[in-house]
Amino acid sequence: MTHLFLADTVTPSEQDCSSREAGKETAMAKDILGEAGLHFDELNKLRVLDPEVTQQTIELKEECKDFVDKIGQFQKIVGGLIELVDQLAKEVENEKMKAIGARNLLKSIAKQREAQQQQLQALIAEKKMQLERYRVEYEALCKVEAEQNEFIDQFIFQK
Repeated sequence: MTHLFLADTVTPSEQDCSSREAGKETAMAKDILGEAGLHFDELNKLRVLDPEVTQQTIELKEECKDFVDKIGQFQKIVGGLIELVDQLAKEVENEKMKAIGARNLLKSIAKQREAQQQQLQALIAEKKMQLERYRVEYEALCKVEAEQNEFIDQFIFQK
């Protein structure tokens, strides 16, 4: 930043000299302000932060915004995955309950068949015993019939 001081009777060498002095004064003012923590930006506005630090702060702020946006997207994706996993867990639990119910039903049917088989075996044993009694009774009746027929034959022959 250079300032030209124009005067009516200023010679070029004087102007050059005053220009150098103004440059020195400006540099000294910048140094003093810099030591106090004040800086000029590219638009010659007075700033508390160094322009480089300001630029880094802006870049960091933009990176933070991008990071927050990405975290938000990540959270949405994770939320969707959690909902999906919860839904699948419910479906798995329902299928598990159905499988347990089916297994219990099969066990129940197997027990019913076993009980029915035992009942039928007991009935078969009872019928076999009844058949044996009927066979013994039949043989006894056949013997009685044979004896009676023999008695009848003897009675008829005696007459």
